[in-house]
Amino acid sequence: MTRPAAPRGVVLLTDRLVARGDLVDVVAGAVRGGVRWVVLRERDLPRAERAALAVDLRTVLAQVDGTLIVAGPDPLDGDAVHLPAAGPYPPPAVGLVGRSCHDAAELARLGTEDYVTLSPVWTTRSKPGYGPPLCPDGLRDLVRLSPVPVLGLGGIETPEQVTACVGAGAVGVAVLGAVMRAADPTAAAAALTGVFPRPPSTQEGT
Repeated sequence: MTRPAAPRGVVLLTDRLVARGDLVDVVAGAVRGGVRWVVLRERDLPRAERAALAVDLRTVLAQVDGTLIVAGPDPLDGDAVHLPAAGPYPPPAVGLVGRSCHDAAELARLGTEDYVTLSPVWTTRSKPGYGPPLCPDGLRDLVRLSPVPVLGLGGIETPEQVTACVGAGAVGVAVLGAVMRAADPTAAAAALTGVFPRPPSTQEGT
């Protein structure tokens, strides 16, 4: 199996409880808008239902050579996971491993991870009160300490915020509400992904 590339650009986190429509349809809309990496959350679902959802999302992403990353240590028959700061340590031996971090101490615990999210950059509706916001200056300070590429996360809803994260040294951003809650997920995703050069796809233009 080819090792998945570490995410860059806009990474979409799923949340079917806030999505304005069927989750697979919302993700498909985001993919049409340029998203190429999706993190499947939905950790309250039984494994069988979550695995079936993973199959559907991988089918959508396969059309653009995209990658599904699964939140938690179980890759659901795939090869990419995103882990919480709390563990497990060391991470499972899969093709791509990301981890959520929030401060220098958590960055110092990293081992074989391929990328991290740093949050919250701004106050977020998804996790209100989850620590003081880093703001771009705080993000920049932590990016300098990180041994792996960084995605900014938390309260990112506009192209200007995406640009600020990139200016602070992040290789991309992870978003949830900006796309999940959007009436038009394709337009919302396109506005954010437009900050980055469009990633190539072997299946586009053929």
